Amino acid sequence: MSTSSSASAPREQWQSQMGFILAAVGSAIGLGNIWRFPGVAYTNGGGAFLIPYLVALLTAGVVYLLFDWALGHRYRGSAPAIFRRIHPRFEPLGWFQVGICFAIITYYAVIVAWSVRYIGFSMSRAWGDDPAGFFTGDFLRLIPSADAHITGSPVPGVFWPLVAVWAFVTLIMALGVAGGLEKMNKIFLPTLLVMFVGMVVRAVTLPGAVQGLNSFFTPDWSALTDPQVWVQAYAQIFFSLSVMFGIMVTYASYLPRRANLAPTSFVVAFSNSSFELLAGIGVFSTLGFMAARQGIAVSELEGITGPILSFVTFPQVISLMPGGQLFGVLFFGSLSLAGITSLVSLIQVVTAAVQEKFDTGRTASSVAVGLVAALASTWLYSTSNGLNMLDVVDNYVNNIGVVASAIVTVVLVVLVARRLPELHHHINDHSAQGVGKWWPLFAAVITPIVLAVMLALTILELLQKGYGDYPSWFNNAFGWGSLGTLILGSIIFSLIPWRSSVDHFRPAELAGMDPHPYEHHQNPDALTATAPQETR
Repeated sequence: MSTSSSASAPREQWQSQMGFILAAVGSAIGLGNIWRFPGVAYTNGGGAFLIPYLVALLTAGVVYLLFDWALGHRYRGSAPAIFRRIHPRFEPLGWFQVGICFAIITYYAVIVAWSVRYIGFSMSRAWGDDPAGFFTGDFLRLIPSADAHITGSPVPGVFWPLVAVWAFVTLIMALGVAGGLEKMNKIFLPTLLVMFVGMVVRAVTLPGAVQGLNSFFTPDWSALTDPQVWVQAYAQIFFSLSVMFGIMVTYASYLPRRANLAPTSFVVAFSNSSFELLAGIGVFSTLGFMAARQGIAVSELEGITGPILSFVTFPQVISLMPGGQLFGVLFFGSLSLAGITSLVSLIQVVTAAVQEKFDTGRTASSVAVGLVAALASTWLYSTSNGLNMLDVVDNYVNNIGVVASAIVTVVLVVLVARRLPELHHHINDHSAQGVGKWWPLFAAVITPIVLAVMLALTILELLQKGYGDYPSWFNNAFGWGSLGTLILGSIIFSLIPWRSSVDHFRPAELAGMDPHPYEHHQNPDALTATAPQETR
């Protein structure tokens, strides 16, 4: 067994509860809040969508945020270590979650790099009269999706900003949980809020803003009878809050033992949703202005969600509005900050797992992960084929990989290991205001059914129709192939021996219940009764 300093050193911790809250909010608030939520709400009932959205927030967002936090806070480790501590055969699930985060960071970083570049482009309005042609042509030099292939030629205007982004986030990671992540979020989140509020205030004062807000908030009550609208609400909450694929588990593992879990989960969940609502107001005020200038209805506009909204539609608005340069700096600056706070949370999942598995120091782990991820990121996504690959990998990893991870987690932890009563007890034992019987009901029964329906519908549609107009081999290679690679990688990493054992750990006892019911009557491979118990 290794005796290096990393094995014996105490686990890093957040310096304060507020530091943890800011980090969790920073992880949740990302690119999807700004460019996905407004479009999803608009196309799924407008104001009426807020009803299923609120239901999903309470029954899935808060529920699984607490689920993750209970796992991380109780078992105190990286995702692979936590699932191994529940049962050694569960370790591959932890590595699958690490793999999901690694796949996402390789393309998430390039979107941050685009945002950083567009801060400068906003000042000079570099896109001229054709933002769409500039984005896909002059800037990305994009190969048409129908001609997508393995990789393309490097694009210097993307490559070098991407290298700079990776250098910056690797430095933040190397500084540690308190010295890097916590300090960064304390600076970036308030800055993000001020910049974004400034952008929204400018947007709502534009001519035509009321028309845009009416389009966003006018309810289509008939949409509430459409099951797909409810599925979309759960999907938005699920992906937006960064739950059930390693992030919140890892973040909670750095909390001090005396923490306040349940109330904090509501603070984080509602902070994230409030930002999404603010984003919707800002985006649709801007779209209303654009529609008024063109003499058309907001519904006739194209590019109301995704990269096209950010890098084509908004540049068009910037070119039309008075003071557009400042508006552009605020918008793309906000997009960059939101992207970075989410990016570092994804990287932390990978870094923590590598650090624990191979018993390396924080700096060495951060540099190793940053270097490997940067190489993959630049090779795949800074090329003329980058957006095509990003689109396919993101669709399959997020819509299948993340949801499958959640379902498997519930099955293993709740049904196989039967740890739900323990997690419920842990939440209430570490909360000023606990949660009632509704929490295990939604965590173990109702919400998993919704997720299973989501997954089945997604897989069925992809099998029947494919994705986009990409060649079928391209979807198979980078869509299904990405998922297959994650599964294979999770098995391989689980077979590698731990340089410093994580098995000799027992969580603190909970008053009134056996903290280890599983090991007494289940598999003999479970944790031994002689393992040292963690104290409070």
